[in-house]
Amino acid sequence: MHPYESLPARSFWRSAVAEADPTHLPGLWTPAFSLGQDDPILTAGSSFAAHIGPALLAEGMKWYDAEPAPPGLTEEERRDRHYGRFSFRTGDISTAAALRQWLTWAFPEEVPPEERAEPTEVWSGNGRHHDPFRPAVEPGGYATPDAVRDARRTTLAAIRDGVTRASCLIFTLGVTEAWRDRASGLTYPVCPGTVRGTFDAGRHVFHNFTFPEVHRDLSAAVAVARRVNPGLRVLLTVSPVPLTATATGGHVLTASTYSTSVLRAVAGQLAQELDDVGYFPSYEIVTGFPFGGTSFGPNPRSVTPAGVALVMSHLLTGLGVPTGPRREPRTTVVPPPPVPARTATREEFRCDDAVLDYYHRSPVPLAR
Repeated sequence: MHPYESLPARSFWRSAVAEADPTHLPGLWTPAFSLGQDDPILTAGSSFAAHIGPALLAEGMKWYDAEPAPPGLTEEERRDRHYGRFSFRTGDISTAAALRQWLTWAFPEEVPPEERAEPTEVWSGNGRHHDPFRPAVEPGGYATPDAVRDARRTTLAAIRDGVTRASCLIFTLGVTEAWRDRASGLTYPVCPGTVRGTFDAGRHVFHNFTFPEVHRDLSAAVAVARRVNPGLRVLLTVSPVPLTATATGGHVLTASTYSTSVLRAVAGQLAQELDDVGYFPSYEIVTGFPFGGTSFGPNPRSVTPAGVALVMSHLLTGLGVPTGPRREPRTTVVPPPPVPARTATREEFRCDDAVLDYYHRSPVPLAR
């Protein structure tokens, strides 16, 4: 007898992948903890994470919208202003550093003084003002810099409320590439000058986070949240969406592989190190070999509605939620429509990273 003789079918490629139905791979995910339909669940992260809240609601789970839209807004206005996209109106949080940053601002008493960095910067232009740390959230901008800061305080209050009350945080890691402020060390969600703002080469610096840095920031973020809510469970996922563009100077394909590899490794490591931290394989379900890239649109970058549905069915099945006829949601939320494959429409500009495709220039044909 040797160990391989007693392994289950999910441990072998032939039985678990080659001969299995790719729409349902038994044993692909075993949750590290259980969640009931009355457990408040927070969602945050990269643009792909915007699909999770509506899917949970549609199946009767208690997705917690800590910052609901005010009355009187149309459906389109709620979408444009990022209401109902995540549990908080932070916009995309694609890096572990940005998650740690938001939690540090929300719970300053839980963070050592030397790590506190209160954001005061406001981007202004054409008589309007924008938040550098969520530049796409209010498309028309704010009337005054103080209005920017007031809106940010509202979101920080929502984070405090949500993290304190929640049973679980589902966080989707997006990228390792980021732009930072040289003086303060603060991390921006996008490069200044793309969505909003003005790029300053002397001030704005590119940074590609390493495994130790992502591990440090994500561990610290979990620690801050658990100091105010010791029972908070965390489910980590990695976005299957590749980079729109890379600032490394290398090829975008290898840059995407590096980014995803680091994030996937960190998520797996923390799931092993910390109690009640799990990993859900959304990345593998979309990009894995047995799925043959069928979950991507023509670009191939945007995940199709069918691909999103496949990911959500695995998530809900693993949680023990029967995915059948739609039940009445616990609250109202407007699900984001799928991002178009090529053109930079209003919906595409709701995704911070996707806007970079707007700056693409067709390459010069290579000489033969």
